[in-house]
Amino acid sequence: MARLLALLVLLTTSHAAFTEEGEVLDLAEAIRSGAAQVALRYRFEHVDQDGFSEDAQASTARLRLNYGTGAWRNWQAFGEFDYIGTVFLDDYDSGGGTSPGRARYPLIADPDGADLNQLYVDYRPSDNWRWRLGRQRILLDDHRFVGNVGWRQNEQTFDALSVQGGPWANTEFFYGYVANANRIFGDTVAAGDHRMNTHLLNARIAVSEQVLVTPYTYLIDNDDDPASSTSTFGVRLAGTRSIADQSMSYIAELATQSDAADSPASFDAAYVHVDAEWTIPNGMSVAVGFESLGGDQASPGAAFRAPLATLHAFQGWADQFSTTPDAGIEDLYGRLSYKLSQWQLQAVWHEFSAQSGGADYGRELDLSASRKLGERYALLIKSAHFDAEQAPFVDTSKFWIMLTADY
Repeated sequence: MARLLALLVLLTTSHAAFTEEGEVLDLAEAIRSGAAQVALRYRFEHVDQDGFSEDAQASTARLRLNYGTGAWRNWQAFGEFDYIGTVFLDDYDSGGGTSPGRARYPLIADPDGADLNQLYVDYRPSDNWRWRLGRQRILLDDHRFVGNVGWRQNEQTFDALSVQGGPWANTEFFYGYVANANRIFGDTVAAGDHRMNTHLLNARIAVSEQVLVTPYTYLIDNDDDPASSTSTFGVRLAGTRSIADQSMSYIAELATQSDAADSPASFDAAYVHVDAEWTIPNGMSVAVGFESLGGDQASPGAAFRAPLATLHAFQGWADQFSTTPDAGIEDLYGRLSYKLSQWQLQAVWHEFSAQSGGADYGRELDLSASRKLGERYALLIKSAHFDAEQAPFVDTSKFWIMLTADY
């Protein structure tokens, strides 16, 4: 954080703040006019995984408190605090060294404890630009390469300086300098606190109202986990089309990655992702897609990786591929969504194989049902069933019930 505090001083002294129409003029009034929020999230998770002597069961609750000030001379501040606790059941390994002596249980990466989730200041010199300094959430595109791992109770945030905006209406730039990644295992263990010297660049260019092109460069230099040090260059195309009374959305993405900084492996790997989804007026949508992360079965550690990603959203909810296998991975999937009364239903089927060598890893079926319960409450029921075809992968079944409340 020391480097970020120095940047805060520089930012404060190098930009002359000015007062916009309607802005709060008095600092005390800016603090009084701020908004506070309280959020609760309870989740029960059950994991049955071959190779472990006992099933894992986690009953956890997260209390989130946050507060954002009003604007004062184009400045605003925001803070967010989380507390995660277990409720009756804690028969699980929370990972990263947070629960020693529980190797008999499968992993459920929800350690308990308190966490300063976000604490930052914003400076907005105009409507088109925003500077942010401090501990912050960074979400880029679909979170495939940079995200907050929002599914877990303790999310991932970054100690960073970020700049977002653009001089043109059809283009938005993002740059982030990341000095530290605050990972889901918490800052009490080494696995949860990674120092780094990372640069994230992303540009969203609206070619038309229906087509968005996003070139990106992610240069990760991880001091505490050198194997995660990579240089990634890519471009993402996302668009929509109307066909009769239906609509189609599509994604096409290509990227290359190589080792960087003190990475112990020397490699070059490719990433490919295509996805097409058709939406029908009766509340149904059907999607098919293919995602490939390159690897080399003869070269350990030479596979494409995404160390800052929200991994749970990709390659199956059973989380069997949080680390890319040495031979890479290809994921051919289909997704069906349907709105039935107040319920949103979804089913996803995956076929997994090696990108190098063509070995069959297995297949997975994911199911979910969610709905709102009034204005402030929501319910999610979800399951994942992974059928392994060969070692080191094993049959895994997971089940969740989650309740959320926002005030």
